[in-house]
Amino acid sequence: MRFFPLLLANLVRKKVRTTLTVGSFFVALVLFALLAALRAGFNQGIDVAGADRLVVIGRTGLIQPLPFPYLERIRRLPGVKEVAHATWFGGIYQDPKNFFPQFAIDPDLWLAMYPEFLVDEAQWRDFKADRQGAMIGRKLAARFGWKVGDHVPLKSPGYLGGESWDFNVRGIYRGSRPQDDETQFWMQHRYLYEKGPAYWKGIVGWYVVRVADPEQALSVVRAIDGEFANSPSETRTQTESAFAAAFVKQMGNIEFLIMVIGSIVFFTLLLVTGNTMAIAVRERTGELAVLKAIGYSDRFVLGLVLAESVLIAAVGGGLGLLAGRGIASQDLTNGVILMYLPATAVLVGAGVALVTGLLAGLLPALSAMRLSVVNALRRV
Repeated sequence: MRFFPLLLANLVRKKVRTTLTVGSFFVALVLFALLAALRAGFNQGIDVAGADRLVVIGRTGLIQPLPFPYLERIRRLPGVKEVAHATWFGGIYQDPKNFFPQFAIDPDLWLAMYPEFLVDEAQWRDFKADRQGAMIGRKLAARFGWKVGDHVPLKSPGYLGGESWDFNVRGIYRGSRPQDDETQFWMQHRYLYEKGPAYWKGIVGWYVVRVADPEQALSVVRAIDGEFANSPSETRTQTESAFAAAFVKQMGNIEFLIMVIGSIVFFTLLLVTGNTMAIAVRERTGELAVLKAIGYSDRFVLGLVLAESVLIAAVGGGLGLLAGRGIASQDLTNGVILMYLPATAVLVGAGVALVTGLLAGLLPALSAMRLSVVNALRRV
């Protein structure tokens, strides 16, 4: 008698029960994939942060703008390789719920600071030549159906007058890594100065600094903050990863919450699957005794029961991860959180599913292995 035909025959004997157990793994792994994608989304800024990039903001936070002349003063400091600046725009497209990040940038400085963003050279030239030009991310373009050449009106926030600003889509950028943010909207900083209120001229939102040697980043941080100490616009400089982590912490301990929910789900799944396998073994007590009586070893019986449990976990878990990855790839949060499922999370999910299946079948398998042929046949 071959092992796999016997294994499949046992699984299809109770089709409804097997289907429901596979479905339990499916639902659990879909939830795991969504939680992992949510966690990756919250940590996205940390994961993509450059080791050689620093973020310079006002000492009281991002709400405090910084003077534009700081650009050259920062550039002259020892250890600084490049400097760029950005300003949050905060315009509204059609509905306030249509949130997406919008930055006013200097095109001559931006791409040198973020080489992970890939753009067509011709499109970048068109963007630089048009003061109303806009460069948008690939996911943002897909979300609203925008394409190169489209006209996009944005209503500016109240602190910029609340009027409609017109933009021309001149290019679409993409990230070189799966976790790169492809939902951003870049506009010309000179357009912000020309159309914005007079009091907005001469200031920027924050600076991004690339250091020549990441090992010397701490000394550059101290030099920047020391340069502007006791000035009307003092600065707070952080590594890009620390800056991103600070945003995540403001939302609470999301990672702990995700871990708790995931642990409860898999513990419940372990109990349900273990109980299912125990019932299946009890129902086949006589058959298992016959297998032993005709010469099959205890290890064979142990492996047979364990294989059933692991196969159920593998099928249900695999389908759940595929479905979860597909769901996570959709824009479920309207651009607020960039959900994506990393390859490491897929491997972890597969491993957890298989281990859960193994543990769930372990006690019933040991019970079947220790089954006494005489006693089992006597009950039959």
